[in-house]
Amino acid sequence: MTKALWLAGWLLVGTSFTALASADTLPLRSGGRTAAPTYTHQWPGVYFETETTSKSVTLSFDDSINIYKLYLNGEVVKLIEKPGQTTLRFDSKSPKAVDVYRLEKITESQGQTGRFLGFSADKPAALAARARQIEFIGDSYTVGYGNTSPKRECTQDEVWATTDTSQAFGALTAKHYEADYQINAFSGRGIVRNYNGFIADPLPKVYPYTLFDGKTAYDATGWQPQIIVIGLGTNDFSTALNPGEKWTTREALQADYRDTYVAFVKSLRAKNPQAHFLLMASDGAKGEIRAQVAQVAKTLKDSGETRLDTLFFDGLAFDGCHAHPSVADDRKIADLIQGWIDAHPGVWQGK
Repeated sequence: MTKALWLAGWLLVGTSFTALASADTLPLRSGGRTAAPTYTHQWPGVYFETETTSKSVTLSFDDSINIYKLYLNGEVVKLIEKPGQTTLRFDSKSPKAVDVYRLEKITESQGQTGRFLGFSADKPAALAARARQIEFIGDSYTVGYGNTSPKRECTQDEVWATTDTSQAFGALTAKHYEADYQINAFSGRGIVRNYNGFIADPLPKVYPYTLFDGKTAYDATGWQPQIIVIGLGTNDFSTALNPGEKWTTREALQADYRDTYVAFVKSLRAKNPQAHFLLMASDGAKGEIRAQVAQVAKTLKDSGETRLDTLFFDGLAFDGCHAHPSVADDRKIADLIQGWIDAHPGVWQGK
């Protein structure tokens, strides 16, 4: 997949962001975790939406690391690669009276932050709120790591260039149900053990924060997802234990995984009393991931958890970078999740 800044239809209008403080700043709805006041972000899958009756809109960035997709009325019209400190103008040729714009971050940025400073135009329109919310918590599978790649062997630059979270199963599922979503996923991280045992905070340790600084706590005001999908375990179990890791046996790793996973779900339940949990697992690691997730689910149900199910998947081609799911695999996983949701429509709680 080629990702470049397509200049047709764009005008560079300088690097000053002063216009964003004026009366023509459009109302904006953001999805995913962003830090105020300039929508600073690190988690994947963040997006920004606005509506206007104007046929000329400007977008302002301070981001030299990410790729974005710009949608106009549901159709992708531009890819914006590493915009930097830039204000860009887009002129719409749509015959619609009201234009709906959506900007999606599609790359993964772990060590750096990006900023989107907003949309501007002279004719704002009302933004309608969505009733449905769904959250995806996971690792590189959930991110969409290298999912558009035509090959499995990739350089790190190629992984970055072929990762498209908008085509991963989480975004596909949420859009199918016209739901707002969060993609709270981090490639390489597990429940207690990261890929091949590398030292860094596992996912439950970074989950409470808006940014990966261990300081910027996430404010969940307004975020009460009806469904929380969790897919974690590939990094915990896909490689053998190395000398010096804190688990001396596979059984000790498994027990730590189960205990920590159970505690993580219970912490999420305390903050999301009505949500339905869906624990996912592949058939990887010779079935070890699936077996451990099944035990986690059983422990939670035995303790009184009633709004929780498991969803296991197999038969993927893993043709993406470094044997990750491809966009075709993502579509299969999304179809599986959608099939489960359609069979349990009550999880939307009437919304």
